[in-house]
Amino acid sequence: MKRTSAQGRIASFMDFWRIDGLMGFRRTLWVAVAVFCGGLMFFLGRSTAPGPEDFARQVAELQAEVMQQQGKVDRLRISHQRNVNALAARLAELQAASTRLDALGERLAHLGQLTLDEFNFGEPAPVGGPGNYREMDPAYEEHLERSVAALGDKLRRQSSQLDALQSLMANRQLENDLTPTGWPVRKGWISSRFGERNDPFTGKRDYHNGLDFAGVRGTEVLSVASGVVIWAGSLNGYGKTLEIDHGNGYRTRYAHSDELVVEVGDHVIAGQVIAKLGSTGRSSAPHVHFEVLKDGSHINPGRFVRNLR
Repeated sequence: MKRTSAQGRIASFMDFWRIDGLMGFRRTLWVAVAVFCGGLMFFLGRSTAPGPEDFARQVAELQAEVMQQQGKVDRLRISHQRNVNALAARLAELQAASTRLDALGERLAHLGQLTLDEFNFGEPAPVGGPGNYREMDPAYEEHLERSVAALGDKLRRQSSQLDALQSLMANRQLENDLTPTGWPVRKGWISSRFGERNDPFTGKRDYHNGLDFAGVRGTEVLSVASGVVIWAGSLNGYGKTLEIDHGNGYRTRYAHSDELVVEVGDHVIAGQVIAKLGSTGRSSAPHVHFEVLKDGSHINPGRFVRNLR
């Protein structure tokens, strides 16, 4: 029985050792696993953490992106500046066109004998209205560009219309220049009128085909309209004579001149000196015998000499 008790105690001790040793082994194993995992995480963390080279690369990438954005901003600024410059150039063109229209308007007002008090092209047109200020946002800038383009089209139409009006008035002015108007001398007086009269040499009733303008010998004789000289020389009874064709059915004749200063084929304008007053031909004293013919027939010059050019 004693032996059996001793064996039992030994067996119990062995069982306790096995159990206690197993538990210790397990604890040791868990500790080792925990240490291994912690070390592994530490080394993995260090291997994945950004180093100085990574920070430098990220900074360089950010700098490149900033430079790219700055380039876009610069391009937008240059494009906007070009648009502004183009708009300014367009405005300059419109201002030049407006100046031309002002000058043309003044010429038309002068040709049409309009008062410049009413049509003063040198003063800006009156404008006004309540203030309604807006910021220069993109939409308003587009509206401004459309307005400038519309104004340019309007100015072009007005310019074409004014050119046509100028051409019409120039043609009228040309027609007016070709129509006999005014006196054929600067100084003098009418000594004999158109129509029936007593002949100064015979005293008999006769028909006078023109007007006689008496004056001092050598007084300048003027063309009363623009035209071409078709006769320059002596003519029976008329003495030294000029005849001018004005191209619209009118012809004028200037007789008894002391001297002729133009020749056949010369183009003369209204008011140009064409001869010097004299008393050549059938004449009793220095004067110019002035005739107006329409389509070859004599008409009364009195209807023309009363007008002023």
